Amino acid sequence: MDSRCSSVDSRLTGRGPSSVSSTPLSARVETYEAGEKKCISDVRRTFCLFVTFDLLFITLLWIIELNVSGGVQVQLEKEVLHYDYHASFFDIFLLAVFRFAALILAYAICKLRHWWAVAITTAVSCAFLIVKVILSKLLLQGAFGYLLPIVSFILAWIETWLLDFKVLPQENEDESRYQSFLDAVERAPLMGPGPLSDGQFYSPPESLADSDEDLEYKHDPEKCLIQKVS
Repeated sequence: MDSRCSSVDSRLTGRGPSSVSSTPLSARVETYEAGEKKCISDVRRTFCLFVTFDLLFITLLWIIELNVSGGVQVQLEKEVLHYDYHASFFDIFLLAVFRFAALILAYAICKLRHWWAVAITTAVSCAFLIVKVILSKLLLQGAFGYLLPIVSFILAWIETWLLDFKVLPQENEDESRYQSFLDAVERAPLMGPGPLSDGQFYSPPESLADSDEDLEYKHDPEKCLIQKVS
């Protein structure tokens, strides 16, 4: 996307008004330029917002769990300072932080156009959550023992679905349409008129010269009047 942002002006600047065949085409050029200057598509921005929502939602659930279990400060000391893999939810929160950092770095900062980054985060999340549910004692700790792992698992897969079925196909389609449009602009005929040919100027044949009699009548209108009366 960045390369297109920098190349739009270079390919369209320096072409005078004669480089586009019609006014609607010029308007479409300006529309595409405005869209490309954003450098990040709307669907990719939506994906990044959902990744942020993932982190915030897991954080909110974890804080509620801390408060319900006996107070935020007491439970923070228990789950963070005295971390126990079998009973702590702190690692699920760290898993959400890992997904957020990796996906924002890959798809918002580096603007990758491949699915490998989200595949890694989803695979790591699924493997960790499955092992934790099997080996830990979270299911004995009430509703949050079920809620946090399930929500984290679902959010990871929704991120994969959004990227693979929404973000990348939409951006590839936009890229193809944009490239086709630039090719059409390159092939557009010039508006400036070419050299004029003789056939473009047509003048009717000159009328026949006046006869001697007509000239005589013009110079002697009385004679013409007498002839008409007679």
